[in-house]
Parts: sequence; C-alpha cells; structure tokens
Amino acid sequence: MSRVCELTGKGPMSGNTISHANNKSRRRFLPNLNEVTMMSDVLGRSFNLRVSAAGIRSVDHRGGLDAYLAKAKDDELSVNAQKIKKEIAKAQAAS
Repeated sequence: MSRVCELTGKGPMSGNTISHANNKSRRRFLPNLNEVTMMSDVLGRSFNLRVSAAGIRSVDHRGGLDAYLAKAKDDELSVNAQKIKKEIAKAQAAS
C-alpha cells in the first residue's frame, strides 16, 4: 500500500537526519496518514479513505467531502477519489 494521501496527493519526502556532530544521513519524511470514513451528503453514504491529517482539515475547511472534491484537481486525487467525485457530480446534475 503506497503512502500517499488519496485526496491531497501528499507523499513521502526525503531529507537529512543531522546528528549532534553534524553528520548527515538520508531519511524519509512520511505523511501522517489516517484511515477515515467520510460521509457524502449528496450520495447519502460513507467512504473509507486513507487521508493525511492536513487533508482532513482541508475537507473540514471547505465544508465537507462533496465541496472538497468539487474543487479538487483530478491529478491530485486517487482513482478511488476520482470515482467518488464523478458519482457526486452525476447525482448533483440529476437533482
């Protein structure tokens, strides 16, 4: 399972671990991923997503999963999130 946020596209970054003696060795900075269940108001059902903590805050800030996916770029979203976005768009167009 890849360590990439399904909504924001955040992935591992690399950098240096620097010791007290200023020795440098490479390390990875992993995103803070959480398995969360998010509810879609338009579809009336919930989805399990692997989202970073910053992604959860972004969804809350934009007003929920539906509003977040409406504004999100497709290249940042996972395949699963893109399917959810299309379902929501189809349901909004029908109503």
